[in-house]
Amino acid sequence: MAQSNQGIRPKQPSLSQLRAFAAVAEYLHFRDAAAAIGMSQPALSGAVSALEEALGVQLIERTTRKVLLSPAGERLAVRARVVLHAVGELMEEAEAVRAPFTGVLRLGVIPTVAPYLLPTVLRLVHDRYPELDLQVHEEQTSSLLDGLAAGRLDLLLLAVPLGAPGVTELPLFDEDFVLVMERDHWLGGRQDIPREALRELPLLLLDEGHCLRDQALDICREAGRTEGAPVTTTAAGLSTLVQLVAGGLGVTLLPRTAVTVETARNEALTTGYFAEPAPARRVALGMRTGAARHEEFEEFAAALRGAMEALPVRVATAGRT
Repeated sequence: MAQSNQGIRPKQPSLSQLRAFAAVAEYLHFRDAAAAIGMSQPALSGAVSALEEALGVQLIERTTRKVLLSPAGERLAVRARVVLHAVGELMEEAEAVRAPFTGVLRLGVIPTVAPYLLPTVLRLVHDRYPELDLQVHEEQTSSLLDGLAAGRLDLLLLAVPLGAPGVTELPLFDEDFVLVMERDHWLGGRQDIPREALRELPLLLLDEGHCLRDQALDICREAGRTEGAPVTTTAAGLSTLVQLVAGGLGVTLLPRTAVTVETARNEALTTGYFAEPAPARRVALGMRTGAARHEEFEEFAAALRGAMEALPVRVATAGRT
């Protein structure tokens, strides 16, 4: 008599198996995938094999040189990422419900903000939110937005507007741009520099990919700077940029919060300030629209605004943009 299969439940894949498979699908390399999720390579291989057995399909093709996804693996990798993302949201929701300002907060910060504002942020967290495990990631804007969308980051500190779908901006402050130049420059020390002065100056900017470069170029275009005017891109960071200015290679624009840190110890430099309305940028927190911790993040933004009143900036009014 044939045995009935009724009542026999199929094997269910575990989250660790899905996580292992998603990592292999991303890196197409067992060693790199294992390192990315903190699992040993044998354990990772075993988890993927167990998942293949549970699903009854071959997910990857193993060769001596590389790892390839099978057609089924290509399709199921998408589903695995969706499941893992949903589980991450579930854990985030549960954490937010338990208690605000506890657990991990993964904060992404752009390089032209991090060195100058992090002391204020870290002091605020230490004094007001001692149970919060703040983890800081310094990356360029495009990488931060990818990390926020993927759930790798929880909150961003960066220049806006972003124009990115699914991101809610919580304005913090506006800060002027300051012209930095050699000590004997004819514009040094002035408080009323017209924007039009930027039309012909030998301008030094950050490498492509930095939002500060794009903002500076926008200011130059508004001032009437032509496409043919010299713009030299030679620096990956503001500290290097300022040293190049001190060496006589040109002038540059710094956000107001960076001026003291970058110029105070170099006697070869001076600054000049633009006539009102001075060119400026807005700095804000960015969160996923509808984030489970949105009330916590809004409170955090309000606390940051209060902490930044002592800085040379114009604190923004509360509210989303």
